[in-house]
Amino acid sequence: MNKIKKFFSDVKFEMKKVSWPKWDELKGSTFIVISFSILISVFLFFIDRILTTVIQVVL
Repeated sequence: MNKIKKFFSDVKFEMKKVSWPKWDELKGSTFIVISFSILISVFLFFIDRILTTVIQVVL
């Protein structure tokens, strides 16, 4: 039981050291991640369509 208490005490101590992002930084980073994910998804969709068509023509 003492190990569990020590663990949570250590977690609390370490969490005080964490540098959390400001709200504007968080919104900006979220926008970048979502935009990049959509861009990659669209790119992979078109590559998949092109390769599927090429394989159908060849076979």
